[in-house]
Amino acid sequence: MSAGKSTNGEKAANAAHGRKQTRSGAWELLRTLVYAGLIAVFVRTFLFESFNIPSGSMIPTLLVGDYLFVSKYAYGYSRFSMPLAPDLFEGRILYHRPHRGDVAVFRFTQDTSIDYIKRIVGLPGDHVRMQGGQLYINGTEVPRTPLGDYIADDENGDHRAGRLYRESLPGSGGHKPVRHLILKQTSQGQYNNTPDYMVPAGYFFAMGDNRDDSADSRFMGTEPDDLGFVPIQNLVGRADFIFFSIDERDPIWAFWDWPAEIRWGRILHWVH
Repeated sequence: MSAGKSTNGEKAANAAHGRKQTRSGAWELLRTLVYAGLIAVFVRTFLFESFNIPSGSMIPTLLVGDYLFVSKYAYGYSRFSMPLAPDLFEGRILYHRPHRGDVAVFRFTQDTSIDYIKRIVGLPGDHVRMQGGQLYINGTEVPRTPLGDYIADDENGDHRAGRLYRESLPGSGGHKPVRHLILKQTSQGQYNNTPDYMVPAGYFFAMGDNRDDSADSRFMGTEPDDLGFVPIQNLVGRADFIFFSIDERDPIWAFWDWPAEIRWGRILHWVH
């Protein structure tokens, strides 16, 4: 037999070796995917979870099309920290009390499969009310400074014009006052003139920064979309920073407009 020719035995051995390498490669790929999945579940459950903003209730702090990371460890963990929210325990583990002024993601009181994002303005024991469009906490008017006119688009693409203010919520837990922006369109109406609400133990009072276009804790009735006081157990995490933002005003297929739709100035923008 001339050199370079393979015997049938050698061919069979090479084929078997090839199959073994293929199986080994497939197993390594599967193991890598399993490890990656476990790491992703760990990060999502205990560290950070991404959310996008679908509505204009937090304008001007958060815009429709913002994508942000929420820190899951900020308030400890409840069953709503877990994927699919299994009913394994009540309350929170490693609980850290939220602070007045935090922008928080939590589960809707009427349907805990729905995520909401609002600003925490009232903590257990606080008295919260609106009078003539002005926020009062524990009987004291929350100071605000007018900054001029403001126009923004809501989730329907409608222009929302109003007055921009810088509000200063009183600090809590030794923290300094939280200065943030709000949008006001009117001082009239039922939800600009509310009763005095005392936040019960184990709950907080949440409001949107777009004060006249936000279904928040001022809605205390029995309607399906009324939020009311929010149980602290419903907290998912604290909104920390925006990692991407896009103004989706053009059709998705118009790829040539994508760069112009990205809000470059909001990328890696901290939430205040």
